[in-house]
Amino acid sequence: MKALVPVLIAMSLVLAVIGCMRTPPGLARGKELYRTCVPCHGDHGGGNASLAAPAIAGLPEWYLQAQLVKFKGGIRGAHPEDMEGARMRPMARSLYRPGDLESVAKYVAQLTRVRQPNTLAGGDVAAGEGLYAVCATCHGEDAGGIQDMNAPTLHGQADWYLYHQLEKFKSGMRGAHPEDVTGQQMAAMSTMLEDSTAMRNVIAYIRTLAK
Repeated sequence: MKALVPVLIAMSLVLAVIGCMRTPPGLARGKELYRTCVPCHGDHGGGNASLAAPAIAGLPEWYLQAQLVKFKGGIRGAHPEDMEGARMRPMARSLYRPGDLESVAKYVAQLTRVRQPNTLAGGDVAAGEGLYAVCATCHGEDAGGIQDMNAPTLHGQADWYLYHQLEKFKSGMRGAHPEDVTGQQMAAMSTMLEDSTAMRNVIAYIRTLAK
């Protein structure tokens, strides 16, 4: 046993050195961690439609943190049919060191938004404006988001992603977890959009508010 003491001490010293070498929490650490996000979300956080990975650059730091916490805890992305969510869950769980989750959220939040092209066909802006009146209560009249309502900005988000998330809320794929209070609110609000036409209309209007 005594012979193991020097070895254990040496191992402890090595681990201590490695711990000291690790970049402390903050933007630099967030940039390091973001490397694992690049294959799906892109170098600049602009997303990738072919992978159903949304644009995340410039989203509010508080919102990014909240969603990562949900993915990490199985509150979001746990539905068996939510393939994109299932892909995000292990990524969020990899942020297990203190400060890592906050660091990557901080880094992504300071990225410049990447302009998203229009991909959805159809959509009546005038009809969408009327439908958006209900959304404005939480997301704001200009769709800039209201933190006190836990509602993120919708600016700069791809139309296909907004459409898919509304589909998920309407089907119960998202917002069904008992701990997902804000998700439950969105699931209820999504039922006010009767069909795909209504969803396309409101998204068409939201796109006119993009900054």
